[in-house]
Amino acid sequence: MCGIFAYLNYNVSRERRYILEVLFNGLRRLEYRGYDSAGIALDADRQVPSPAPASSSDARPYAGAPPLVFRQEGKIENLVRSVYSEVDEKDVNLDAAFSVHAGIAHTRWATHGVPAPRNSHPQSSGAGDEFLVVHNGIITNYEVLKETLTRHGFTFESDTDTEVIPKLAKFVFDKSHDEQGDVTFSQVVMEVMRQLEGAYALIFKSPHYPNELIACKRGSQLILGVNELSGQQNGKSFHDVKTLTTNGKPKELFFSSDLCAIVEHTKNYLALEDNEIVHIKDGSVSILKFDPHKEKPASVQRALSVLEMEVEQIKKGSYDHFMQKEIHEQPHSLKTTMRGRLKDGGVVLGGLKEYLKTIRRCRRVVFIGCGTSYNAALAARPFVEELTGIPVTMEVASDLLDRQGPIYREDTAVFVSQSGETADTLLALDYALENGALCVGITNTVGSTLSRKTHCGVHINAGCEIGVASTKAYTSQIVAMAMMALAIGSDQISTQARRDSIISGLNNLSSNVSEVLKLDAGMKELASSLIDSESLLVFGRGYNYATALEGALKVKEVALMHSEGMLAGEMKHGPLALVDENLPIIVIATRDACFSKQQSVIQQLLSRRGRLIVMCSRGDAAAVCPSGGSCRVIEVPQVADCLQPVINIIPLQLLAYHLTVLRGFDVDQPRNLAKSVTTQ
Repeated sequence: MCGIFAYLNYNVSRERRYILEVLFNGLRRLEYRGYDSAGIALDADRQVPSPAPASSSDARPYAGAPPLVFRQEGKIENLVRSVYSEVDEKDVNLDAAFSVHAGIAHTRWATHGVPAPRNSHPQSSGAGDEFLVVHNGIITNYEVLKETLTRHGFTFESDTDTEVIPKLAKFVFDKSHDEQGDVTFSQVVMEVMRQLEGAYALIFKSPHYPNELIACKRGSQLILGVNELSGQQNGKSFHDVKTLTTNGKPKELFFSSDLCAIVEHTKNYLALEDNEIVHIKDGSVSILKFDPHKEKPASVQRALSVLEMEVEQIKKGSYDHFMQKEIHEQPHSLKTTMRGRLKDGGVVLGGLKEYLKTIRRCRRVVFIGCGTSYNAALAARPFVEELTGIPVTMEVASDLLDRQGPIYREDTAVFVSQSGETADTLLALDYALENGALCVGITNTVGSTLSRKTHCGVHINAGCEIGVASTKAYTSQIVAMAMMALAIGSDQISTQARRDSIISGLNNLSSNVSEVLKLDAGMKELASSLIDSESLLVFGRGYNYATALEGALKVKEVALMHSEGMLAGEMKHGPLALVDENLPIIVIATRDACFSKQQSVIQQLLSRRGRLIVMCSRGDAAAVCPSGGSCRVIEVPQVADCLQPVINIIPLQLLAYHLTVLRGFDVDQPRNLAKSVTTQ
């Protein structure tokens, strides 16, 4: 969804041109989250007259010039061109240097109000830009706040829910200033938080408090990055944030919605917790814990973490698109997912070790997710049931919340999310925690809300995924859940041979994925034959029902082609009416317990002149497409049946990628979609 980025340099001279480029580049790193407009705010020159007397018509309520604010609809490069054009028109000095400067930036994904400069962030308190705010999330009580502020004389210029926040900050500031004189920036923000309902990550900037920034969050992820410029770049410069408050060394401080935007600047970071307020002033960082029931917040000391990510992970390298890169990275990402976890013929998952006995005693396992993560859990369900003997149910997070479906204390609820910040999944997590279930997280993001709120879990370690359409995270999620099933079921002697077979398959999985990636050219050729098709059906069953759903989802997401994944056993209950010689149909028929049933499905489709594309195990072409049958065959390596979905999805990922390129659509940022869905 929306992306937030901020940059503050302290005791180190930085030219305005440099500051602009840091902000622009931060936004570029957040592009993958999805957006339709962008904006930035930075300081004007300091050498300006003091405020005019109160009687003057152009009086400003603060010393100095108002901030420079730029907003633009469309891509970030539109904003870049617009900023440099306005800078020339206003004769802004890009060579002006600042030893201390605070700039904020934002990419917006429209929820309230159409994409337009007036709806872009930073949103302002009004004339003079006394308070500026960038926001990720949704304020659910904004209409009530808007009515109240309107009665107090405020005029609203945008259609956003965000605009109430800076105007509320000005209202609080003016009222407090009139009643008690001086009021601190953190006091203003705390009173604003007291009035807000919903999910949000916020950064405040104000000329009343020059060179200060305040960030706070409730529900949406926000990261603080710290780069000390003293030459000690050993990753241990700041073991604890308290160190920041006791030295005046040159440093750079960053706020970001995602670690990907700060990795090129620093590896020292802190993930804000809900209701924490981070106040940067005079190069010092103070962290306060906001409690709506208490007048004064508690001061908090937090340790910094060291980011285990390299800059190369957020660059395309020799590939044309991030999606293409991430598809081809899967042999490596799967190795990383399994590294250190397959030991002595067994599975060791440190994040689950203390809870395995509890999980084994549970009444049922409930998988909860959205989109691709839901499909990964669906692929894992059969072998989790098989290896553990525990019933497994599936829940789409939003539907579970809508129904208020039963979750019991005896349940183990497994939450699957690549980002760990998916709004519906996190709300379902809160619901499960309230009902007393043991909550397990499966996520790709260390320090995410999901990883912090769950009792235990598994990091999939797939590496940074930039493309909106998930590829390598999907396969790593399946493997992580396979290892989880092996660990839970490791106490059962009856399944020992089966477990040994799966572990052997895991050890060879990366090499088999490398083999299937050699189908790239064939998938490009197939995509060219489907380029004019309006729809695509994908039939799967058993382990590969999830593969059918995920393959169809990939085509939908990026190629913008109508596609449906269907359970092959339901073919005769409606979908068969769609079959003709023009509609392309992919049937997944690799070797498993359902193979003979899929052979029957293929025969029925061929008898109705269906336009078939059959995916089968290597050497099975004649078995799935007998002589006289007109169908295209995709042969893939055969692996353990429960791991076959990892292999089978890759040709469909490649097909979706090439279809998108050939149809001329944006691969990495598909229309209307966002990578991290942080709103309901």
